[in-house]
Amino acid sequence: MGHSAAVWDHRTAIEVTKDWNGIDQVVLRNPQGASARVSLHGGQVTSWRNEQGEELLFTSSKAIFKPPKAMRGGIPICFPQFGNCGSLEQHGFARNKLWTIDENPPPLPPNDSHGKSFVDLLLKPTEEDLKGWPHSYEFRLRISLAADGVLTLISRIRNINGRPFSFSFAYHTYLSVSDISEVRIEGLETLDYLDNLCQRERFTEQGDAITFESEVDRVYLSSSHLIAVLDHEKKRTFVIRKEGLPDIVVWNPWDKKSKAMADFGDEEYKQMLCVDGAAIEKPITLKPGEEWTGRLELSVVPSSFCSEYLDH
Repeated sequence: MGHSAAVWDHRTAIEVTKDWNGIDQVVLRNPQGASARVSLHGGQVTSWRNEQGEELLFTSSKAIFKPPKAMRGGIPICFPQFGNCGSLEQHGFARNKLWTIDENPPPLPPNDSHGKSFVDLLLKPTEEDLKGWPHSYEFRLRISLAADGVLTLISRIRNINGRPFSFSFAYHTYLSVSDISEVRIEGLETLDYLDNLCQRERFTEQGDAITFESEVDRVYLSSSHLIAVLDHEKKRTFVIRKEGLPDIVVWNPWDKKSKAMADFGDEEYKQMLCVDGAAIEKPITLKPGEEWTGRLELSVVPSSFCSEYLDH
């Protein structure tokens, strides 16, 4: 391994292929055999596998992989609106647009390039787009896969408009879990949250950890930069680190809502959980020329390591 790592070239670790709709997708690999797949439709991560080849993100077996609809699973980008709390389509338009690859991206810092592969995607509004949301922006999304299998998404949104604009944002992350009844989230204790099942009424989390026995659709406010999702059956923990994203969305549709969604299996709620780094309660406002950065880092560790991660 030492030799191959010494001559690691991130460019050779990137492969651009086409999906069955003819849309380009980028496959990132690391020297240990982990991988991530990103579709240019929506700039959406559609797969993240560990070095054993095990899929870590959930995708519905009934997902519709045909534009302009966003695929149910992976990590859709919600911008410039989360949910339906605005005048735009559900979760905004970024997840339904065709992104482009930046062929000359800024390099990785030298101390951060060892065994890491990455791709930079760009989204800019067309004349048609400006009719629906009249703000000029440049959205740069860097997706990287590190030597240790950590998946990082960094969004940089710049206002190239003549006037300020505001937006909300989320990395709508579908995690694959063994059994939702065996999962708990740590790091959100005592926080206030908006409950979307109660007209966004504000409550305070009373539990030591969040567990699941019915539908959950909440926005936890002013959360810490570190959240852990523990999967008891698989004895593994997703560790979510974030910057620039004060809120955390937690969503599981449970049985009744699952049956009502055409692109979601009736029983699939048992195998998934959305935990999103987000900026929702207080929209981001950018003055002309200003840039916002939102960073999400996903890693998986054996659950026995979890407490030391949360102590950082």
